[in-house]
Amino acid sequence: MKFKAVLGFLFAASLSLNASAEKVAVLGVQQALLASEAAADYRQSLKAEFAKEDKKMLDLEKQVKATREKLKKNKDLASEAELKKMSIQFQKVFAEYQKSGQALQQKKMQREQAFIQEMRPRLDKVIRDLIEKEGYDVVIAKQATLFTKKELDITPRVVELLNKQ
Repeated sequence: MKFKAVLGFLFAASLSLNASAEKVAVLGVQQALLASEAAADYRQSLKAEFAKEDKKMLDLEKQVKATREKLKKNKDLASEAELKKMSIQFQKVFAEYQKSGQALQQKKMQREQAFIQEMRPRLDKVIRDLIEKEGYDVVIAKQATLFTKKELDITPRVVELLNKQ
């Protein structure tokens, strides 16, 4: 609800400012950051860093599928005790798969947040410099706009400047 109120305020403010503002632009801050060369390099380093863990997850996934298939195939042929044993084995493998997947996802999210925190000062400087150099009166978050002309979007320009740093 709070987000909608902020969006409404930004929209109303942009309408009233647009009447007096000489130069208006929109910017996708997150989009600019993720489209940068630094982000691409970081994704590659993360891929290398987590390669072993990703392989482990693939192996666990294969184990889960194989255990499930074994359980399905032997459902009619195995005794009650054997079925119970296979079911317990499946549950253990599946639980390990889920736990490992969640832990890996959490690690990746933490690393991505660290990257964003590290890049934020550079991004802020690029944005401030561009605003001063180009003389923008108003820069609106791209996510807060319903429609904008392509010419008003400075996101590609911010990516270009960010890549030069």
